[in-house]
Amino acid sequence: MNAQGGSDALIVGSYNIHGCVGMDRRYDLGRVAGVIRELGCDTVGLQEVDGRPGAHSASLQLMDLASAVGMTPIAVDTHSGAPQRVRKTNALLTSREVRSVRSYDLTFGRLEQRSALDVELLVGARTVRVIVTHLGLDGCERRYQVGKLLTFLQAIPAAQPVVLLGDINEWLPVGRPLRWLHHVLGKAPSGRSFPVWAPLLALDRIWSRPARTLRSFEVHRSAAARIASDHYPVRANIGPGD
Repeated sequence: MNAQGGSDALIVGSYNIHGCVGMDRRYDLGRVAGVIRELGCDTVGLQEVDGRPGAHSASLQLMDLASAVGMTPIAVDTHSGAPQRVRKTNALLTSREVRSVRSYDLTFGRLEQRSALDVELLVGARTVRVIVTHLGLDGCERRYQVGKLLTFLQAIPAAQPVVLLGDINEWLPVGRPLRWLHHVLGKAPSGRSFPVWAPLLALDRIWSRPARTLRSFEVHRSAAARIASDHYPVRANIGPGD
């Protein structure tokens, strides 16, 4: 169902789905699935997927979304291999071949549990690491989390293409977390994606390594996206390196 822009191009999105609860306070998974289909991506990183046990568990919500859009679902695991049972978690939907899955704990002190999902995908003749995350609300928390992310990134071979995406929660364009990420990954384009009723903040970001492979970036401001969540999704075209 998703345009792939050629087998060598990765069309990737990032979307904070707010647990599928829209601006009208209604839970509507089908509405979120419709926005994901609008994006036309072959890979979409999700934040705030409901991870509570029971009827709204991450497995059910993510599996239902995957079924609705015809993509493969991948959820964050703990280091013990058991699915995280948290209120909000990260996930990935993709139509690409999955080669490996890793997860990293980014929890700061006793604050809300945070993590990053690291998925290796086959894109044409190369493999690309796609990292999905959702950073915290506190400035000290974000600085700690970006420091850990940079440690993980530095451990990835320099020749391996990497895409980092997610809700970075950094309000200040000159904030240290953004400056650190720009320094390592290159300054990527951005757009105001939050809140949907009056977009002021560029919270939702996509970086690519090498930076020159990020060929286009846009905020998807459709009528459906304006009601489905409190964030607009973002979309990028990641081409092969030279």
